[in-house]
Amino acid sequence: MTDNIPAESKNLTAPIEPSFGWNTYAELVNGRFAMVGFVVLLGLEFFTGQDLWTWLGLR
Repeated sequence: MTDNIPAESKNLTAPIEPSFGWNTYAELVNGRFAMVGFVVLLGLEFFTGQDLWTWLGLR
C-alpha cells in the first residue's frame, strides 16, 4: 500500500548529537541513567532483602 503523505510533512529528525548545557541530549542521557539506577536499587533490595536506607545504615 502506498503512502500518500508528502515527504515534507513527515516528522524526520536528525540524530541527536552530544553538546554542552541544558539540551535534549543531556535530558535523554540523564533519564537513561535514572532508569539504570532505579533498576540497580530494585536489584539491591531483591538480592539483599534490605531497602536502601537500611543498606546505607540510616535506619
